[in-house]
Amino acid sequence: MANTEDVVKNNILTYINNNGGIYTDWYVGIAQDPKRRLFVDHGVLEAGDAWIYDWCLNSDAARNIESYFVTIFKTSGDVGGGDENTTAVYAYKKSSHSRE
Repeated sequence: MANTEDVVKNNILTYINNNGGIYTDWYVGIAQDPKRRLFVDHGVLEAGDAWIYDWCLNSDAARNIESYFVTIFKTSGDVGGGDENTTAVYAYKKSSHSRE
């Protein structure tokens, strides 16, 4: 189920704060398939690593959230990617085995 921009932003903020809270240790991105991006592309471990994703109502909201984390909190990540089908925002705590 998709959530509003504020709900997704707060869900991710809460998760990061509960799992280390140092924003520069995190990567935030957007994706159509967040599980593939997390576990295949970035090499995040489904069991054992800190990660989260949530669905936005539209791609503009997803991009706004991604930009918010990258520009305000200085997480790793690139802004401006995706297309109109890119509505998931994901975040993971970087580790020695993950790939940005």
